[in-house]
Amino acid sequence: MKYMIQMNVPAAEWDAIMSGYSEEDMKAMFAHMGALNEDIVAAGEWVDGQGLGGPSLVKTVRAGSDGQPQVTDGPAREGQILAGYWLVDVKSQDRALEIAARASACPGPGGKPGSDPVEVHPIPEGPPQA
Repeated sequence: MKYMIQMNVPAAEWDAIMSGYSEEDMKAMFAHMGALNEDIVAAGEWVDGQGLGGPSLVKTVRAGSDGQPQVTDGPAREGQILAGYWLVDVKSQDRALEIAARASACPGPGGKPGSDPVEVHPIPEGPPQA
């Protein structure tokens, strides 16, 4: 079954969170996530995954009355912003939860595990049945 595993952070705190990482902390974070990604690939479970930029890079688009894109800078709503995601194809929900827990344990500033919340979304194989 496919799952989207996603890490979200408060958009308003993005800059403060990122500035709390030293160069050494960033290397540890990338090493942790790189090892997680390598293990998912080696297990044949990788579909896709990316770390994303902060709220200053986000564009929100709505269709105008003429159908043309109406673009504004920043997230559509206040609150959480998607910081990164994995799309995995695993044999069980337990495996998806294991991957999420490992992502949550990523070291933060000072090397302490972040224990950040990680959401796990099952991806249905087709449209819902009526």
